[in-house]
Amino acid sequence: MKELTIISGKGGTGKTSILGSFATLSGNSVICDCDVDAANLHLLLHPDIKEKKPFYGGKRAEISPELCSQCGTCEELCRFAAIKDSVVNKYACEGCGLCYQVCPSGAVQLIDHLSGYCYLSETQWGPMVHAKLGIAEGNSGLLVNLVRKKAREIAKERNIPLIISDGPPGIGCPVISSLAGTDMALIVTEPTHSGIHDMERVIRVASGFGCLTAICINKYDLDEENCRRIEDAANKLGVPVIGRIPYDPVMHQSVINGVPVTLLEPGEAQRSIRQVWDQVTVLLGVC
Repeated sequence: MKELTIISGKGGTGKTSILGSFATLSGNSVICDCDVDAANLHLLLHPDIKEKKPFYGGKRAEISPELCSQCGTCEELCRFAAIKDSVVNKYACEGCGLCYQVCPSGAVQLIDHLSGYCYLSETQWGPMVHAKLGIAEGNSGLLVNLVRKKAREIAKERNIPLIISDGPPGIGCPVISSLAGTDMALIVTEPTHSGIHDMERVIRVASGFGCLTAICINKYDLDEENCRRIEDAANKLGVPVIGRIPYDPVMHQSVINGVPVTLLEPGEAQRSIRQVWDQVTVLLGVC
């Protein structure tokens, strides 16, 4: 079993569109959406949800009025200003547990907090594991880890040789969780100054996991000078550029229609994506 994780140093590079296309081209893979803070792969693949499980990402404090002595100790010491008049503001509480430790009357309890949901679904291209984190909820790295663990279980149960994961943008905790243990990281970038800067950062992050790393330049022909800068930077960092996808309005049409671009009328973008997929399968050894 092999794992491919598609990441990007910044949002909006076309990472999810490319993964949706890969899902249709693989024909036999477990599809995994690790971008739990802003999941949108389902908009392209329209999964049929089979299981929905709650995700408890932390704890929140609750004060029992019948036990509270109104001493004010918890309110005085809470650095998040989450307690007022012996009532906890669940949106401000960070679940640190200090109020629980200092309460002289044992009135504070730490309660598991519902942070989101994890889904097991079916698509016409294979099983899909995805999740949705609540607004402003934390522990997205832990939720990514749970999503990937479930994807591996399904791949093993069904003898599916490949897991394709849509990783989060950036270099934070959820990105690290999506890269841990993967076989290959495909970095999707674009020929802009921010694209180059963030690509270099995420390359350095990926290098710490010992996985194969490669680069795909999306909309490369919008700025060929910056495209050459990307290639030069990648060469210095020892990372191959395995694909260049031209700007093509059909990519926007794909998003508008809510279908992977590979299902639309063939054009230059689709041909380029297929070429990238062929390179990926060779590097992973799943061709």
